[in-house]
Amino acid sequence: MRIAVIGTGYVGLVTATCLAESGNIVVGMDNSASKIEQLDSGRIPIYEPGLLELVHRNRREERLRFTTDLADATREAQLIFIAVGTPQSQDGSANLANIWSLGDALAQVLDEPKIVVLKSTVPVGTNHALAGRLAARARHPVEVASNPEFLKEGSALDDFMKPDRVVVGVRNPKVAERLRELYLPFLRTERPFLVMSPESAEMTKYASNAMLATKVSFINEMANLCESLGADINDVRKGMGHDRRIGFDFLFPGAGFGGSCFPKDVRAIIAAARTVKAPLHLMEAVDRVNENQKRVLFNMIRKHFARDLKNKTFAIWGMAFKPRTDDIREAPAIVLIDALLAEGAALRVHDPEATANVRAEYGDKLVYCDRPYGALEGADGLAIVTEWQEFRNPDFEVMRRLMRQAAIFDGRNLYDPKNLADLGFVYYSIGRQPGGVDNSPKGSPGEES
Repeated sequence: MRIAVIGTGYVGLVTATCLAESGNIVVGMDNSASKIEQLDSGRIPIYEPGLLELVHRNRREERLRFTTDLADATREAQLIFIAVGTPQSQDGSANLANIWSLGDALAQVLDEPKIVVLKSTVPVGTNHALAGRLAARARHPVEVASNPEFLKEGSALDDFMKPDRVVVGVRNPKVAERLRELYLPFLRTERPFLVMSPESAEMTKYASNAMLATKVSFINEMANLCESLGADINDVRKGMGHDRRIGFDFLFPGAGFGGSCFPKDVRAIIAAARTVKAPLHLMEAVDRVNENQKRVLFNMIRKHFARDLKNKTFAIWGMAFKPRTDDIREAPAIVLIDALLAEGAALRVHDPEATANVRAEYGDKLVYCDRPYGALEGADGLAIVTEWQEFRNPDFEVMRRLMRQAAIFDGRNLYDPKNLADLGFVYYSIGRQPGGVDNSPKGSPGEES
């Protein structure tokens, strides 16, 4: 098929590249001239393992090209995918300005009947509204389908090419058949192709992310309770996860979730529910728990040092919101950095991929280190915020020699508390008892809040 993908951000670029990889002729369009120039020069604006190689291969095979010209991108397209951003508004709702402006622009350039496919995450009813807008403005009939994405940053190529399921929302069965044909190469392991109404498809995306976010906030709240009661959340997690009704996925305690999807989508579904006077009390709690959890490492550090952080130096390992990405949107590390800087601390930071994005945000306020051990030089403590693989088995003897004080605040439970205690570290983690002999001054009970 000939396909246009409008928007070359995370979802759009992955979608365009994977569809080209399956043999389609794809044009990626974006109104950002700098982004298209970057793509045309053989670079990509995001980090996603394996994506750069696929972009190069499909450009070389002339199945994938990029443009800033909407008319050029859509002229021969049988399917037009919309993958533009729907950022969060001040009230938490999804800002659909990009959708509406693109819809109006499409109405002006479409010179024959087309199928438009909404890939962007949008509130229930957006498909219906866009279809009405196009019907009123376009010179030719336009079918609008919904096809939500379920991509995880860091494993997006596998998620697209080996999906758990493909969801499409349509009003015309012929459109469903066209989309089934497009996705057939990715469904050869009998994964389901689910056809439903556009409203149900839109809701499926939000409900899926809301459920996953709920699991994360739930296990984080249980971890905090375990820490207070003397239980070990790792044991509790195992005892829960082997129940097939619960499972282990997304049941890992940590410093909170971030990224471009979960926080935004949770708040968007809360805002949508309020407009129809059906408040989502559970989701409001999920969001509140997560925002509090992003401060858990700062609270540990502040308590350990009896609130005296001025002129202390801290190393931070991991600033992306998760490993295998350079995305720092809503990242827990950003909350920690802001809180420590506000207390007068000096920070030495390292991340395998996100450093450039952090530097663009903070400039010379931080010391950026190319290697994890470089961040430890003279540090009074180490905070681990992102569970990159290279952090899992460090040389603890080298760490002890480099650090001024051997205190580790582990937001991802990477290490065994007893082992760290035996090595002479004071070790804090999430939902487990501290390890090591701690001779530092203590704050009074409750000061961590």
